[in-house]
Amino acid sequence: MNAQSTTGAATALAKRKPAPLLPPEDARDGALVFVVAVLCFLACLAAVAALGANRAANGWRTQLIGSATVIVRPTANETADAAAERAAEALSAVRPGVTEAAVLEKEKAEALLAPWLGSGDVLQDLPVPRLVSVDLDPKAPATVAAMDKALKAAGVDATIDDHSLWLKDVLHAGLMAKIAALGAAALITAAAAAVIAFATRAGLAARRDLVSVLHFAGAEDSFIAGLFQMRFARMAALAGLLGAGAAAMITAAARLFGGGAGLTPVLPLAWSDLLVLPVCPLVAGLVAAAAARFTAMALLKETV
Repeated sequence: MNAQSTTGAATALAKRKPAPLLPPEDARDGALVFVVAVLCFLACLAAVAALGANRAANGWRTQLIGSATVIVRPTANETADAAAERAAEALSAVRPGVTEAAVLEKEKAEALLAPWLGSGDVLQDLPVPRLVSVDLDPKAPATVAAMDKALKAAGVDATIDDHSLWLKDVLHAGLMAKIAALGAAALITAAAAAVIAFATRAGLAARRDLVSVLHFAGAEDSFIAGLFQMRFARMAALAGLLGAGAAAMITAAARLFGGGAGLTPVLPLAWSDLLVLPVCPLVAGLVAAAAARFTAMALLKETV
């Protein structure tokens, strides 16, 4: 009888386990999770875009630093093709610094000028200069002065374009793209914090009676704020998981169907970009916890 009584009492206590102070669900929770999930989705896409912009800028920088273009002007005693061949031979002999120098085919040179001058008979009537494409050693690229010295020694009249002007513009564009993407992610994070703060304020207002009872029972403001902090942190972490999952699917689809370079050559994506997305639920939970606690503490001090 004693054992049965003890078991019955334990069962009764388990059934009378106190409920949480805050209701587990609210009619507005679903809408709040949706809003925060959308914000997390946009923030994740902005972060992935920043990674892609950084990768594109580095790729363009490597290509521009590792190459040069030489415009060859033939003399009166030789053809343009002969002058270009002599220029390629002179530049190929620059060691170290030049890995390869080759004459750009006339058709390719005309294709480069076609967007500005048009195609067809227009280019046939113009003296299109011959171009020499130079591949530089990425570890120790040849300087313009060294290449110009080799051309002058061979008696070639030419102009060297080391892409320095383009490089400056490319680096500036890449920097602005990264700043824009990171700025968008920061603004979206701030918007999520504002949404959580508004929800915390509404939650405190709706449960003013409960807060008063807790105060009368001797609960401190930090304890009451902690209740809202944990609730919104869990909610935001769930929303961050949903938003990150959606962003991962979009990124994977862009990488799969965007070719070898990812989405486009302008915004190349890599599978490693997906590694940044699991951080989203953690960041969302921390931001929500901080916003909820700060808002709750400020409101509770006003009610004292």
